[in-house]
Amino acid sequence: MSEPAVITVNAGEHKLARRVIVSASAAELFTLVADPHRHPELDGSGTVRDVPVTGPHRLAQGMRFTVGMRFGLVPYRITSTVVDFEDDHVLEWAHPLGHHWRWEFREIDSTTTEVTQTFDYSSARSPKVLERLGYPAKNADAMTKTLRALARRYQN
Repeated sequence: MSEPAVITVNAGEHKLARRVIVSASAAELFTLVADPHRHPELDGSGTVRDVPVTGPHRLAQGMRFTVGMRFGLVPYRITSTVVDFEDDHVLEWAHPLGHHWRWEFREIDSTTTEVTQTFDYSSARSPKVLERLGYPAKNADAMTKTLRALARRYQN
């Protein structure tokens, strides 16, 4: 099987976005991403730990959820808040340090969906610090891995 094509999307200053076409419905993909208990299955960064998640199994506007993370060998937990939600189409949450993670699902047909993931650090408390620490590049790489794995998961 060929490697799924993940493309870079111009999302604006201090925003990184990647897009892939997945052979699944938007509803099915949204259900997976909207369940924070399943985020370790999606993570291409290697930082989301497979530990108990605190929060609902289906996110919605204003809901909070906590996941286990790690920075190198140091484990920690992070609580995020859903700030944009459109069932089966958009899910975005805010990190306590101000940056956002956004998922968008555009159904091409009943079995094919364009999925875009965006790391938006334009509202981060210290975007320059994130840049100095290399997070934009690290997150761009992780998004590519995440979306490639998502597309492979549904390849026929």
